[in-house]
Formats: sequence, structure tokens, C-alpha cells
Amino acid sequence: MMILGIDPGYAIVGYGVVEAQNGRFRTLEHGAIVTQAGLDFNRRLEKIYDTLVSVTAHWKPDAVSIEKLYFQNNQKTAIGVAEARGVILLAVQKAGAQIFEYTPFQVKMAVTGYGKAKKPQVMEMTRRLLGLRNMPKPDDTADALAMAVCHGQAAGSELRRAVLERRFRAAERKAGT
Repeated sequence: MMILGIDPGYAIVGYGVVEAQNGRFRTLEHGAIVTQAGLDFNRRLEKIYDTLVSVTAHWKPDAVSIEKLYFQNNQKTAIGVAEARGVILLAVQKAGAQIFEYTPFQVKMAVTGYGKAKKPQVMEMTRRLLGLRNMPKPDDTADALAMAVCHGQAAGSELRRAVLERRFRAAERKAGT
């Protein structure tokens, strides 16, 4: 399975493409979309969109794993991140990949086995699981790779199948079928 992990933002969007097969992971590409602070916000969103369209067109991921947005203290930043996240979701939706959202707790559990793990622990386990010599910089890229690993760990689990089944049934009820 080809997984695109994304750490959303508007100044820096981390991304990582990982192949997951039989519990093993292989990093195919990773990087960060960096937008300049002085650039018009709409142009920043356009750069994020265009880059992700290019990445998804090249790799054609089966799944996209993205961090679930959670409340932040700075509302101005939260709104900007939410707007960027909308653009990110549109870009990957148009690519036809399934989108899966995970909380930071879920990522920590999937990668380290401990939901309260600290960032250095998550980064080290991600590095080990991916067989990387060093963790990529910036941290947003490392976080995106952890997102991809999280989905790779969860995709085959009984819990994941149960969650997907519930979503499918709810969608059927909503559609009236």
C-alpha cells in the first residue's frame, strides 16, 4: 500500500510517501512545502495545492494519512491552518486516494505503543521503522512520515476494519440504501 502522510500547516506542510507491505515500511519520498511569511495568503495556499497535486500525481497513493485538526490557543493561526488543511484535503481528494485522519495520540500509539510519548521518542521510532539513518528535517517532514507509519500500522488492524465498517454502514443509512 502506498501511503502519503501529511502534517498540515500553511508556513510548512510536511509530507512523506511510504510504501507499507507486510508490516514493513519503505520511504519513497519526503519533504516540506515551505511558503514565505510575506507572500499573499492565497498564493501560499496555491503553492501548497499545486505541490500536493504534483506529489499525488507522481506517486498515486492508495491512502492519505493526515493529522486531525485540534484546537489551538492562537485562533488566527488555527483558522489559517484550517484553511490550508481544506486545500490539502481538496488536493488529495481530487487524486482519488482514501483519506484517513488521526489524532496526535493515535499517531503516538501506533508508532511507539505509548499515547503520551514525547516528540523525540516518536521521531526515533519512526526513523527506526523506516530504516533511515537520520530523521529528515524540518520536524514537519518527520511528523508526516510518522502519520504515514501510523496509517500503515492501523490499516490492517481489526480495530481499523471495524471503524471502516461503521463508517460504511453510516454512509449507507444516510444514503437510504
